[in-house]
Amino acid sequence: MRMPTPLFFYFDLLSPYAYLAWTQIHGLAAAYGRPVQPVPTLLAALLAHGGTKGPAEIPAKRVYVFKDALRSARKLGLPLSPPPTHPFNPLLALRAASMVEGDAQRRLIDGLFQAVWGGGGGAESVRAVQDVANAAGLDGAQLVETAGTDVAKSALRQQTEQAIAAGVFGVPTMIVEGELFWGYDSFGHLEDFLRGGDPIQSVDLDRWANLPASAGRR
Repeated sequence: MRMPTPLFFYFDLLSPYAYLAWTQIHGLAAAYGRPVQPVPTLLAALLAHGGTKGPAEIPAKRVYVFKDALRSARKLGLPLSPPPTHPFNPLLALRAASMVEGDAQRRLIDGLFQAVWGGGGGAESVRAVQDVANAAGLDGAQLVETAGTDVAKSALRQQTEQAIAAGVFGVPTMIVEGELFWGYDSFGHLEDFLRGGDPIQSVDLDRWANLPASAGRR
C-alpha cells in the first residue's frame, strides 16, 4: 500500500501565525490521513529573495499582526504573549529543530513555539534552547552543540533554499501534493483541497497567471 503524501509545514519561530498553525495542523492532517513533515525555514531569507519586508518591519502592520494573532489565539483557546524581543534571531532554534526527527522533533518544536509565543521567555539564547530541548526529553547540551556545527547550518540553509524553489515566500506555508497554502487563515482552503473540493481545480490558472499588465509601480 502506498504511503499517503505528507503535508509539508514550512515555519519560522518568528511568526505568531506559524505558532497558531502548528497547534492545529496535526489534527487537520490526521483527519485526512496525512503525516506532517515540519520544515524549519529562515523567514529572513524568504523575504530577501522576494525583495519584501516582514510584518515586524512595517510599524502599522506589526501592531495589526499582534492584535490579529491574539484574537485568533483567543478563539482557539490558546495562550499568546510576545517574546522578550521581536524580531529576534531564530537561527539556533531553527538549526536545533533541523537536527531531530519524528516525535522528538515535534516535541522540540512544541516547546520552542511555547517558549516564544506561549509565555515561556523566548528561545533565542543557548540556555533557552537547551532548556526547551531538555524538557522535550532530549540532551539539550548535545543538541545545542550539534546546532552550532556546519552540518546544522547547511541543513537549515538547504531547507530554506528548497522552500524557495518550491515557491514558498512566507510562513507558515503548507504544501501538499505540490499545492501551496500560505498562512494560518488558509486552513479552510487547505481542508477543501484535502477533501477533494478545491475550486481551483476547475479554473484555467494559466490564463490568470498570464494576464497582461496595464499599469505598474515605480
